[in-house]
Amino acid sequence: MHATLHLLKETDFPLVHRDRLTTLQINLGYRCNQSCLHCHVNAGPKRPEQMDRETVELVLQVLQRRKLTTLDLTGGAPELNPHFRYLVEAATGMGVKVIDRCNLTILQEPGQEDLADFLAGQGVEIAASLPCYLPENVDAQRGRGVYHNSLAGLRQLNDKGYGDAGGSLVLNLVYNPTGASLPPSQSLLEQDYRKRLGEMDIVFNQLFTITNMPIKRFGSTLISKGLFREYMQTLRGAHQEGNLDGIMCRSLVSVDWQGYLYDCDFNQMLDMPLPLAGSKRPHLKALLNNDLDGHAIAIADHCYGCTAGQGSSCGGALEA
Repeated sequence: MHATLHLLKETDFPLVHRDRLTTLQINLGYRCNQSCLHCHVNAGPKRPEQMDRETVELVLQVLQRRKLTTLDLTGGAPELNPHFRYLVEAATGMGVKVIDRCNLTILQEPGQEDLADFLAGQGVEIAASLPCYLPENVDAQRGRGVYHNSLAGLRQLNDKGYGDAGGSLVLNLVYNPTGASLPPSQSLLEQDYRKRLGEMDIVFNQLFTITNMPIKRFGSTLISKGLFREYMQTLRGAHQEGNLDGIMCRSLVSVDWQGYLYDCDFNQMLDMPLPLAGSKRPHLKALLNNDLDGHAIAIADHCYGCTAGQGSSCGGALEA
């Protein structure tokens, strides 16, 4: 696999600083039941990395000590971590909003037959990956049969009340482009998703469009196809200064499976630790006693992926 950090380090991306911390985004491990082309984590079925119980307990301590409002769980497939359900129950018990970044097909895996019931029972918000409403595009990006299993997962969640207008169980869908291009208009694409999925009696709350980052598996593919420089020119050329106010790293800290801190999930995959005086590689323990308000954020050229066009964050587009 081609590394991309050396191509991204030299940057003129604007300096940015943190606002108040509200969210911990926890990568519970790189093990996944899929191996998607666009995956910036390079996750897959053979990845052994998993967060242990001791680090999970530290996550809960930080949530309580810093009075954080949101716990955002990702992977890999976060549900494959053996401590996933314990963490969810403990966090919701504190009144923390929990988001599960679910690939939908995990609901069809052996041993996960009751997963939809568990998520609904805990009131977990779901951000579900569905890169297209067309089967050929989904299977090309994520593997044969993924589209069929994804729809089965959506129906399973709908049966539990997820996605109902006015209901309490939130089901948001996540779109990634299938190639080296920016996402289309989030609002217009959401209309298309509602129409096509509605024809199959599937409902959801919102669609989030997220830009593919030129790192890990997707970045390596760009290099192999000779498209890396062109893609970076697309991102840089579409930079919108107004998106800087809404980028996720201002209020979120990304935590890897070992408990180390990063400004975002993308920096984590590039091994760019969160800058903290006195520590080259700060750990969760540092958040027990350190306030990050106003701290500088580690940047590189991939940051243009978050500010290009309508912008991109874990909550979708930043501008209409």
